[in-house]
Amino acid sequence: MTEKRKFSAPMTLSDEIADIVRDRILRGEYRIGEKIKETSIAEELTVSRTPIREAFKQLESEGLIDYIPNRGCFAKGFTHQDIEDIYSVRKALEVLSVEWAVQRISENELTQLKELCELMEFYTSKKDSKKVLEINTEFHNVLYSATRSRFMAQVLRSYKEYIEQTRKAIVYNEEYLNEILEEHKRVLNAIINKDIAEAKAAMADHLDGSKRRAEVTYLK
Repeated sequence: MTEKRKFSAPMTLSDEIADIVRDRILRGEYRIGEKIKETSIAEELTVSRTPIREAFKQLESEGLIDYIPNRGCFAKGFTHQDIEDIYSVRKALEVLSVEWAVQRISENELTQLKELCELMEFYTSKKDSKKVLEINTEFHNVLYSATRSRFMAQVLRSYKEYIEQTRKAIVYNEEYLNEILEEHKRVLNAIINKDIAEAKAAMADHLDGSKRRAEVTYLK
């Protein structure tokens, strides 16, 4: 943690600091309960403590750190129960979402899913975890849109941050990239074939796989 970083603009400084600290928590560089020191981050990144405090507030609102008065900030991350809860909710919602998507998806959205799977396969072969993460997120966003449900979109947005947090750490691990690709291809093929039962089963298996990968990542 000694590299120096340059930031794009003062207005985004706290967001960029939050991104750095968030990634470290999600990747296990800060363990649950470990104190995250303002002074250390300020010295490392050559910034004042004001944007660091703003970043900490953001991370606290996301549930990734705990602020204890007169003691400081401590990494929170996810517990085993958190993982159980997140994936129980996500599985229920996304299995229903893919059922609706099969029934309501447009040709344009189907084309988008096909193109995203092709891109995911390309970047998987390159072991580009960052790009796979971006494509993974976009694939699910297209599915959410294809439900044609404003209510479902609102519910999914309410827990989107938790999904993104778990995805980040999982996709960083290159050994899972092929597995993740095959799961998305199975979901896509079921949608192409208008097979609701297979689409629901494929999504359920994908979420079970995501949960297993999350448990290995966070609870190792």
